[in-house]
Amino acid sequence: MTATADPDPLEAAVVATPPEHAVSVSPYAGLASRTLAFGIDAGIINGVTIVTGLIIGAGLSLLHVPKEVESVLVALGGLLAIAWSIGYFVFFWSASGRTPGNRVLKIKVQMAGENRPPSPRRAFVRVLLLPLSAIPLCAGFLLILVDRRRRALHDCLVGTVVVYTD
Repeated sequence: MTATADPDPLEAAVVATPPEHAVSVSPYAGLASRTLAFGIDAGIINGVTIVTGLIIGAGLSLLHVPKEVESVLVALGGLLAIAWSIGYFVFFWSASGRTPGNRVLKIKVQMAGENRPPSPRRAFVRVLLLPLSAIPLCAGFLLILVDRRRRALHDCLVGTVVVYTD
């Protein structure tokens, strides 16, 4: 004789309860995810800068340019490279909170306590404060390891968090 009894509700509740040693997942992005995303973005930024520099350098090599003009063009190129780097982050962070590197790692920058990206002004300040987290000995980035919301120094100063997305 085969018995087909309804499942015991108590047994179902015990099975559905997660084990005590289950790890809770933080919605905030950690140091590894953020570093990898930044590495991808740095690769894109440097790749565009190098290709642009090679094209301009090849073009200038066909012309006879005085040394003084060449020095000015090199300085101008350096300033444009810095502006390109800053503009890259400001544009992506203020538009959607996600740079291409952030998209690959499925993370985004948003205002703390809000589900919206930072304003262009806040994104600009965040970029300018980013080097501050590297001084001294990357101590500002190491805050990510101890802060409850995994914020680096520049995040704390600007009021942003980096979270995982779907």
